[in-house]
Amino acid sequence: MGIILEVKNLTKKFGGLTAVNDFSFEIKRGDFVGLIGPNGAGKTTVFNLISGFERPSSGKIRFAGIDITGMRPYKIVNLGIARTFQLVRSFKFLTLLDNVTVPCLSNRGRQVSKKLGAEEYASTILASVGLVDKARIPPVILPHGDLRKLQIAKAIGTNPELLLLDEPYSGLSHEESEVLTELIKKLHDDGVTIFMTGHVLRELMTLVPRVIAMHQGKFIADGPPKEVANNKILLEAYLGRGGEFA
Repeated sequence: MGIILEVKNLTKKFGGLTAVNDFSFEIKRGDFVGLIGPNGAGKTTVFNLISGFERPSSGKIRFAGIDITGMRPYKIVNLGIARTFQLVRSFKFLTLLDNVTVPCLSNRGRQVSKKLGAEEYASTILASVGLVDKARIPPVILPHGDLRKLQIAKAIGTNPELLLLDEPYSGLSHEESEVLTELIKKLHDDGVTIFMTGHVLRELMTLVPRVIAMHQGKFIADGPPKEVANNKILLEAYLGRGGEFA
């Protein structure tokens, strides 16, 4: 598989604070990768830079061979990158069906939706995430686990090649997390390249075959979860000196 995402010497400064510092990595098409690091490590900023919600201070981002550095979010979506957010976002008073229909009308979404019709395509997506029985209700009355699934459904509607999941398990119960894990696995099995962050390391590191670790905006390690989990810098960042993951 060829490289789908290449991040080279990425740096983002907010005044005197350097949130991401000379950060580089590559993701191949079809990969399933986790991005880990303690709170404040710079994970969400990396996602914001890739998806166009922040402009880098320096460095380059290439997607499918195209330089997307500093490109506007809607253009990046139309190239094939979709994302979710730590804080759930939705059109609160539209139905779930309408929420998912909107991204189905994007340039890439229409490549699929024009064959079925946008609402029919949106319905199939809601079915795939287990929400089709709630298609006619608004998100404001959904439990948190369903809101997480709705976020993913909206991202799927844009017909992405690369899906960025920012803390998808945040606020979920154990049962809700298990359901979401099966959904994420299915998306990857269906051919979507997955790049995700997570605070619950045991959960994330049993899900993905590869993790990239960062701390204070800098690259620490890249490799299989068990190997990265033994990295001394990462252990100290999470647990303090002498700590170890159970």
